[in-house]
Amino acid sequence: MNLPNKLTTARIVLTFVFIYLLWARFPWCKLAALAAFAAAVASDFFDGWLARRGHGVTDYGKLMDPVADKLIVCAALISFVQLPATHVPVWMVVVIIGREFIVTSLRLLALSNGQVLAAGLWGKHKTASQIAAISLILAILALKDISSYLGIDAGLRPFYDQAYFARLVFWIMMVTVVMTVGSGLFYLYENRGLFWEGKR
Repeated sequence: MNLPNKLTTARIVLTFVFIYLLWARFPWCKLAALAAFAAAVASDFFDGWLARRGHGVTDYGKLMDPVADKLIVCAALISFVQLPATHVPVWMVVVIIGREFIVTSLRLLALSNGQVLAAGLWGKHKTASQIAAISLILAILALKDISSYLGIDAGLRPFYDQAYFARLVFWIMMVTVVMTVGSGLFYLYENRGLFWEGKR
């Protein structure tokens, strides 16, 4: 297993570390969860960078890199639904995860035909929008956690207004939903030949 593939595998492990920290109850745990998520995102950047610069692009990397991305994103979004402080609508998470299942099924279909479908440009934009949304929500949770622990305001009073924070989260997530659905439709159209025998 080359270095990029080891980083991909490490990102999968980091997902479970991230979930533990997000649900922990010790001081600064939300900041630690944000750090774990940031480390996973950084590993995604570096494994692709290393693979393109001589360490080798492998079938394992093509298949497992997007799976690792989906795992940590889905884990974060499902956790947000369970964490009442985030106000993430359930239907948005269902749409996002549903899209990921559909695209993963398409990849498995391609794999059964001897093809490996790598993530396209629109898929990368989608992932970037999801990471940005999750990072922003995590950052706000971490700042609220720190300010509460230290007993200071830190200019976060508007975020303690549930109606204000819920509206903010809704529009952050709406951008991600649009990018996710749009990229999924484009991916299906681009690989439509897989649905008909002889068009591969």
